Amino acid sequence: MKKIAEELLDIEAVKLSPNDPFIWASGIKSPIYCDNRLTISYPHVRKMIATGMAKLILSNYPDAEVIAGTATAGIPHAAWVADELELPMIYVRSKPKDHGKGKQTEGVLKAGQKVVLIDDLLSTGGSVLKAATALQHEQANVIGVVGIFNYQLADLDKNFADSKLTYHTLTNYSELLEAAQEKNIFTQKDVDSMLDWKKSPKSWK
Repeated sequence: MKKIAEELLDIEAVKLSPNDPFIWASGIKSPIYCDNRLTISYPHVRKMIATGMAKLILSNYPDAEVIAGTATAGIPHAAWVADELELPMIYVRSKPKDHGKGKQTEGVLKAGQKVVLIDDLLSTGGSVLKAATALQHEQANVIGVVGIFNYQLADLDKNFADSKLTYHTLTNYSELLEAAQEKNIFTQKDVDSMLDWKKSPKSWK
């Protein structure tokens, strides 16, 4: 959905900087920085995201029984989507608690229930797939993942294929660049450079 991409640019949840790249924690130089946590502060944007995610789930995972959010960024969106779909909601911590019952999942989850997991951003899929594994360890049937945005990196598709899971996002890197180009924010040379990054992020620049 290009409209979502436009909104992410407008509220600066996504920033593009081809000539002064960002440095990721992994050391990769990137022309893009994404902070979808900002979307929760804009009612019209978060509503658009919740409605869009609900439609993705109805189209691709119509038999979903529970909506799960990843801690912390996926939790608010999971709550709004669960409300839209009138389904139970749970969330998954990045690791089990070190006190009490040592739980990693909060909320009511019954063995065998079909779960759709929600995250705000998919890069290589590492964190959300760990959350999916945690749910599977609690006997959940994770049927798919839904997110706001993905970078369209090859590692994402590989990691999901290896995990035998599918994902769907509201928008992606290509749509974002199209939206930026239509706003005349960047030159064609800048856009071409940013497209090159997607093909080979580790060797870009």
